[in-house]
Order: sequence, then structure tokens, then C-alpha cells
Amino acid sequence: METLYPNLILDALSTVRYPGNGKNIVELGMVADDIRIDGSKVSFSLVFPKNPDPFMKSLIKSAEAAIHTRISNEVQVTVTPTFITAAPERKPALPGVKNVIGVSSGKGGVGKSTVASNLAVALAMEGYKVGLLDADIFGPSVPKMFGLEDEPLYMHDVDGRQLIIPAERYGVKVLSIGFLVDKNSPVLWRGSMASNALRQLIEEADWGNLDFFLIDMPPGTSDIHLTLVQTLAITGVVVVSTPQEVALADARKGIAMFTSDKVNVPVLGLVENMAWFTPETHPDERYYIFGREGAVRLAREMGVKILAQIPIVGSICDGGDGGAPVALENNATGHAFVHLAHEVIDAVQQRNDSLPPTVKVNVKK
Repeated sequence: METLYPNLILDALSTVRYPGNGKNIVELGMVADDIRIDGSKVSFSLVFPKNPDPFMKSLIKSAEAAIHTRISNEVQVTVTPTFITAAPERKPALPGVKNVIGVSSGKGGVGKSTVASNLAVALAMEGYKVGLLDADIFGPSVPKMFGLEDEPLYMHDVDGRQLIIPAERYGVKVLSIGFLVDKNSPVLWRGSMASNALRQLIEEADWGNLDFFLIDMPPGTSDIHLTLVQTLAITGVVVVSTPQEVALADARKGIAMFTSDKVNVPVLGLVENMAWFTPETHPDERYYIFGREGAVRLAREMGVKILAQIPIVGSICDGGDGGAPVALENNATGHAFVHLAHEVIDAVQQRNDSLPPTVKVNVKK
């Protein structure tokens, strides 16, 4: 008997065809990569597409016969059947949430958290159920913007699970890593620690039923963005930039990241923050201190929608520092965030209208 080796076994098995489609079992990938040879003994597994498979016994006999015929009757053949098992269907991380909206920026300092917080409040003012997750692990600022810096967190039992109860203010449910760390100390975590902490805030919190779940993402592009995309079915992202060229360059990278094949998240539109400065006493005056309509040009260039232009007014900073988002105020800036909320609602509805009927979600009131 000639010396046995794996390719010799595969050549013999390539003469065995799976009934019905005419292809051989090697071509179909049914011969597992576990061929073992011990002298005249040969063992391997055959992988079947379903259990039970009506052709299992006949194919095992045919495989044994092919080796005996093509190689030698002296070969002792052991064939073990295995089956392809479908991976269990993963339950959605937030089954009660209709739409997940990321608020992102290419760089820090462009007012992303201000936009996220005021957008959340403006949506709540429109009558929607809203949640806001501060996912900016290394610079959480949402607690301060909502006046919740010293807010204690509690847990309660939900169907046998202990879940975190989000804080709530202005009709928005809020969670932030800032609730769990010393606000005066830096967060020195590796990427995996930050990602695990975020998963806990998403999956181990009682968010309940929400129309919109907003995520204040970290600036830039990082593994935390990938964690969020992999954990949640994100409806779309809102990208925030200022008119400055340095901010626009980073916003361009952010849009490219979300639209890449690896991430593939729809960009709902671009928000130009700090679009101009308007003195509170002269609301009709505009001073373009960071450049004029840079984000508008970028939106046109990248083929995305410009959702809103938010001016700089002293009340934005005062409101954020004092824990009262400016969207609550009846002034030009507050109206700008209400306009942004309407634009986001329309963009989400347009996105949902393009989906198959089985997954459409109506966000209109």
C-alpha cells in the first residue's frame, strides 16, 4: 500500500458527489480540515448542511468506498458526521428603541456635546420619548450640561435583571460615564475598558421605550465608534463641525468613516456649529469669526444635507454651564435647535421610508 497523505485522501473524496447538485464533496467544502493519518488508519469529518441530512449515511459509505477503491482496501476509514448549526439570533441591545442617532465630530471643541444635548431636549419638547448616552468616555460633559454632575445612580429589578436607572431631566433620560468616575480626575482607560463600559451603559440600563436614542460620540475616529456600530443598529449619524478649515478636514474624515464599507452607517446630515456670532442685544447682526458657510460647502461637496447652522450667542455657554440647555429658551438659538430637531425627524423618516416595509419605523407625530 502506498504512503498515505492528505491530498491523496482528498483526490479520492473528490469523486464523491452530493446528490442533487452534481458537485463533489470536496468542492462543496464538506470535508473538514481535520484529516488525520496514522499508518493505515484515516479519520476525518464530513460537514452536512442540516441535521438530519437525508444523504448522510449514503455519503459516508460512498466516502469510505472511494478511499478503498482509489487507494487501497487496507485503509481503515473512520468518518464522523458534523452539522452546520446556525448562530443563535442576537437580540437587539435596545429592543424598545425605534431610532438610534449618533452625534459625532471629526475633532474636539466644535460643540458636539452642546448639539447633542440641545437636540435631545428639542426632540423631547416636540413630544418624543428621548434618551441620551454620553459616550465621550474621556471627556464626558453631558452631566454638567443637564445639571446632573452629582446625580447618584440607582438600580432596580427588571424581569430578574438588575438594571441601571438613567437619570432624567427636561424629558430626556441620560446616562454618562461621568456619573461613575471622579469628575476632577482624568479617565485613564485602555480602549477595551472604555468599550466594555459603554456596552454596560447600553445593555445594562433600563432605557425603556424610546422614539430616539441619541449618542454623544467621542471626537475623531476610534475603536469606540466601531463598538457602538457593532453593538447597536444605528439609524444614522449627525456630524458636527465649525466653519473652520481645520475642523472641516476632520469632519470630512468622519463622514468618510461612517460611509465606508467597514462601518456603513447613513449620514443624516451636517450641522454647522458656531456659524456666526450674534450679540444678544443685536440679534440681526452676524459676525463670521470662524469663516463663512464652510460646512455648507462641505455638505455640498460630500453629497450630504446641511441640517442646521447654529450661531454663537452668549446664552449657549451660559445655559450649558448652568445645566439648562438653550433649546429651552424662546430665542433665536433655541429656535435653531428646534429647527434642527425638525430636520433630524425628517431625515430619519426619509431614511426609514427607503427601508423594506418589515423594518420601517414611523417617527412622525
